[in-house]
Amino acid sequence: MFWQQFTSRTLANSGSTARDHLASERTLLAWLRTGLGFVALGLAVERVGQLDLTKLPDSSRSPSTLMKELDDRRKRRADEEHIMVGALLSTGAGSIGYGTWRYYSNMKALERGLYKPALFGVGSVSLAMTGVVGVAWWSTMSREG
Repeated sequence: MFWQQFTSRTLANSGSTARDHLASERTLLAWLRTGLGFVALGLAVERVGQLDLTKLPDSSRSPSTLMKELDDRRKRRADEEHIMVGALLSTGAGSIGYGTWRYYSNMKALERGLYKPALFGVGSVSLAMTGVVGVAWWSTMSREG
């Protein structure tokens, strides 16, 4: 059956078997928590982006010119926010997916008495976060300049 591949058999608690499996479960929960944090931050950025917090330009110009300038600012800011929100949501979904895959592959390996360190996941999340921080920095600097 399909669901049998998601169940594990009862193992003898010899050596560090139980401790290793419990550590793997805690690691899964950490990946899930990290992924949900990225998703929540992405949703928060999207919600805050809907607020109109633009600084009003010089009021000595005509109203039509002011409205055009404000619309241009909103569009530019919306594009930047979409990139940031997409990056955060993708990183969150990737963390959740990778953590789940890693848990099940670890469970199978531990049942065979093997273990493989997680280099790909840690490196991927580090790279993704470097990208998110870079986009945030660029966005902030381009607004001030």
